[in-house]
Amino acid sequence: MAKKPTWRRPRVALVVLAFGAIAAALAFMTIGVKGNWDFVLPFRSAKLLGLVLVAYAVATATVLFQTVTQNRILTPAVMGFDSLYVALQTALVFFLGTRDLASVDMRLRFVLETLLMVGMSMALFYWLFLSRQRSLHLVVLAGVVCGVFFRSLAHMMQRILDPNEFIALQDMLFASFNSIDQQLLAVSAVIVLATAFVSRRLLTKLDVLALGRDVAINLGIDYQRVVLLLFAMIAVLVSVSTALVGPITFFGLLVANLAYQAVGTDRHKYTLPAATLLAIIALVGGQTVLERVFGFDTALSIIIEFTGGIAFMLLLYRNLRR
Repeated sequence: MAKKPTWRRPRVALVVLAFGAIAAALAFMTIGVKGNWDFVLPFRSAKLLGLVLVAYAVATATVLFQTVTQNRILTPAVMGFDSLYVALQTALVFFLGTRDLASVDMRLRFVLETLLMVGMSMALFYWLFLSRQRSLHLVVLAGVVCGVFFRSLAHMMQRILDPNEFIALQDMLFASFNSIDQQLLAVSAVIVLATAFVSRRLLTKLDVLALGRDVAINLGIDYQRVVLLLFAMIAVLVSVSTALVGPITFFGLLVANLAYQAVGTDRHKYTLPAATLLAIIALVGGQTVLERVFGFDTALSIIIEFTGGIAFMLLLYRNLRR
């Protein structure tokens, strides 16, 4: 009996995941609706848009980062991106105060924070990846050290803060999928669409990059330019997700590795949409269950981070066994 063509599996997986994401979105929009639909639908649709943007940002940033580093247990959070964002937020509260910070337009603040994050991360990763050809182990160690440095710097400033400002800062830094700032949705949507367009144009180059630096250069890829562009996209996407819901450490790791298993291939035309669809199912479906079944008795971020942490340890154990 002849084998079925291998290209059918990723396409079937994408169709199934797409139906799952649509079902999760419909459930989120309709379950438990009472009263005026004219009020409920716009309110829930804005929240749904925020969850979808976060899902795309986290999933895409993780897959792109793992492609560049050629390692499936690394995420931007492990390499210090989230710590950089926390240190930046803490510094703003420390030097400006919550009152002055609240008077700044959220969209302007988001754009400035994103530009600063992109600049700092580009400088950091240019030195780590592109200034010299360094081993992956040294790159990971340097990234972890930078993450610890940013986290320690943030903790030092937090200890000096006024208690009231510290409480306000903690609310800003805690991942919350229930209180998405709707002022940032339009800006975030434009950024996500722009990164989606660029990543679509880079699909074939991403497949070549996954083969390694030397192979990519030999096949005609402008390695330095493409990698710098990818790091800029990763920094922007991390800024989008953290600005909307707060830092998320292991969620991207979870959905990216599930996507690899679901589609059964490393081609980015399948892994990127699969990771995004899985992230939408997890966030939208999880938020629906959380709101309608548990009545907000727990935080979705806690469940996601716990599950992602277990997945991270399992991946580490599997790599050590090899």
